[in-house]
Amino acid sequence: MSTGARAASVSAYLDELAQQRRLSAHTVKNYGRDLDLLCSLIGELPGECGFAAIETHHIRRFVAQLHVRGLGGRSLGRTLSAWRGFYRWLGQHAMATHNPVDGVRPPKSPQALPKALSPDEANRLLAAAAEDLLEIRDQAIFELFYSCGLRLAELAALDLSCLDDLLAGEVRVLGKRNKLRLVPVGSKAREAVAVWAGQRARLAAADEAALFVGQRGRRLGMRMIQLRLQRRGLAQGLPARVHPHMLRHSFASHVLQSSGDLRAVQEMLGHASIASTQVYTHLDFQHLATVYDQAHPRAKRKTE
Repeated sequence: MSTGARAASVSAYLDELAQQRRLSAHTVKNYGRDLDLLCSLIGELPGECGFAAIETHHIRRFVAQLHVRGLGGRSLGRTLSAWRGFYRWLGQHAMATHNPVDGVRPPKSPQALPKALSPDEANRLLAAAAEDLLEIRDQAIFELFYSCGLRLAELAALDLSCLDDLLAGEVRVLGKRNKLRLVPVGSKAREAVAVWAGQRARLAAADEAALFVGQRGRRLGMRMIQLRLQRRGLAQGLPARVHPHMLRHSFASHVLQSSGDLRAVQEMLGHASIASTQVYTHLDFQHLATVYDQAHPRAKRKTE
């Protein structure tokens, strides 16, 4: 199979993911990157190998090569998942007789806990006074991230049509795999959004449906949201580079610390599996361990 033929198969698969399965553009892009990597590795083999000629030992070799290049277990796991799904599609379209990725597992790597702000750091981030129109918009965005635990793509996709529900205390978002969920909105976030809603017309184009817009009056892009949040964190002197997912982690960790209700946090985050939410119990334990070290009279050995 030629390079062009491999690329055509990948393109057809990605089109199906986008058009029929309606995966997000970000997810399809990630699949495309992983499959381009597969095509590149196959291209390094002698001869003109097609997808159907690849065996399990080839996949294991590819994984070893990528691991040597510095890819960790989580990245390799995601890559193998993309390859596995692609080969499943090839089999459904009679372009492969077997799935060589089945049974191949990535090397294990230490589980990195998500980085979250402390409650004091979150309050410091959100306590900054909004002095202009863009900062009023930013305040509403950052309060929503922390109040609702939204993903970046979910927040950027919010339309003005959700405003009434949002101000009433709930927001309906379309998450991964087109799963719709309803998330409560706290009073601080509602107040910040109400202030922004009163000023939005000064910035938004007349026909723009987005709730949050940029200086050109159109929907605010995800990259700009990231940059504005990072700038706010630096201005407030926070020790870590703040990004939207850190606010999502902070939301989950702080709600779990206060309530202990793992199922409720799972529902609000939109996790399909409780296992994805359980990582926040480790953050909760870290918090408790820190309190213990500071409070218990025999937690630390006294210095002479």
